[in-house]
Amino acid sequence: MRALVDHIDLVVSSLDRSLPFYRELLSAWGEVYDHTIAGERGEEVHYIGILRDGGVAIGLREHQAGGDFDRYRLGVHHVCFAAASRDHVDERAGWLREQGAKIESGPEDYDYVEGYYAVFFYDPDGLKLEIAYIPD
Repeated sequence: MRALVDHIDLVVSSLDRSLPFYRELLSAWGEVYDHTIAGERGEEVHYIGILRDGGVAIGLREHQAGGDFDRYRLGVHHVCFAAASRDHVDERAGWLREQGAKIESGPEDYDYVEGYYAVFFYDPDGLKLEIAYIPD
């Protein structure tokens, strides 16, 4: 069965800065692909994801309008990546620290549902992301 969500497009300030971050972030899930297309305005759009069934691609394109991102404006608040285990969350949190990424909280247990273990952090542009392990 295919995943419910196929891809999510994010607008970033710099592909040169964001592409390496997302490629390395996703590499812990498997081999990362990068498929480039021309967007509706002719802009370069990179879809990166994992080569496996059910994976979600992240589309990255550079901004074409001014203004700072604010996750409390209309739009996406954050994106969560599913981890295979608590160790997977811990490993990625360690990688984030090595990269100097800003970690908002975690990794730790959250009371959303029993066993919910996650780290919340920010990409190079301040977009909020999460990696969570949620037991079956």
